Amino acid sequence: MSSEKKILKITDHIYQPKHEILPKNQAEDVLKKYNTKPSQLPYILQSDRGIEDLDPRPGDIIKITRRSPTSGESVYYRYVVEG
Repeated sequence: MSSEKKILKITDHIYQPKHEILPKNQAEDVLKKYNTKPSQLPYILQSDRGIEDLDPRPGDIIKITRRSPTSGESVYYRYVVEG
């Protein structure tokens, strides 16, 4: 019997919501829309396994799109910090 372990990447899991880095112009629009500063958004660590495939940099804003049976789709924003 093989002792190989199959490693599942969290970003490939069916329950992992869509994560994407916002381009600078879209990030500025979001900040303006919510009248906020990037540092006032909830933080997400650069090392978070959910965004590892995006190659994020501190200062990026991540858009997270979640599907919901009650609301259809919900969008959240996170500010990438070192760590």
